[in-house]
Amino acid sequence: MAALAAPGPWGDFSQAVGLYNSHHYTEARVRFAQLAAERPNDIELDFYLGRLAWWFDDDHEAVMHLERAAHNAPQDARIQNALGDAYGLEALDAGLLAKFGWAKKCLTAHELAVRLAPENLACRRGLLGYYILAPVIAGGGYGKAFAQAAAIRELDAMAGRVAFATLYLAEKKNGAAFAEFDAVLRTAPDDFLALYHVGRCAALSGEQLDRGAAALRRCLHLTPPEGDGLPTEASIHYRLGNILEKQGNPAGAEVEYAVASRKQPDFRPDKIALTN
Repeated sequence: MAALAAPGPWGDFSQAVGLYNSHHYTEARVRFAQLAAERPNDIELDFYLGRLAWWFDDDHEAVMHLERAAHNAPQDARIQNALGDAYGLEALDAGLLAKFGWAKKCLTAHELAVRLAPENLACRRGLLGYYILAPVIAGGGYGKAFAQAAAIRELDAMAGRVAFATLYLAEKKNGAAFAEFDAVLRTAPDDFLALYHVGRCAALSGEQLDRGAAALRRCLHLTPPEGDGLPTEASIHYRLGNILEKQGNPAGAEVEYAVASRKQPDFRPDKIALTN
């Protein structure tokens, strides 16, 4: 189906995508829904509406939009990756007997996304997340996750460091997690992503808290890189809040969480936990 080009009465497709990319998800969802009323069964609209439904935990709506998009564009890796996330949300909400069926669909979609676009970092991260979170009986496991992290590192050195650090934190190998970014900071002390992830490691592990807070505060004076799955200013304040909680300062933590929500009203830390 041809991509949307002409503007509609409520704003055109590019404006809606701009809202999505700038994390204004509530407003983007309204815009995409208005456009969908004029152009039902449009692949791109189904993709964005499905992705936004997933963000807001509307699992059934997410699956409906993304299955339809996948049916109309079965070779689109981006859609398969998003569909895997939607199936994963269904698995979380399903009863015990249904969980494994949804988990199998989730894994199948994420694996297909990687086969279709093996150099796509978002697809690789989606499969990595499944391997970390799913039990071995459902096809997960840290062995597979480490292999996926290695594949990510081949594509992008920093993304690989984040993937390995995430696994080390899950295994309580906190020193190894920090070491991934220490190696960068020795030669580039103002590397935004390395500083941010030192803060994230501190927030998640409860170790090196003062250093982590200082690293995150330094990030507030640097320009964050743009891109899918990368930390935003809201992420920085949220992780500062995590650290302040661990330091016994709940009032300070609440201030940081409030700033995160003000900077990004639709901020959902649970949706970005495996990347930032």
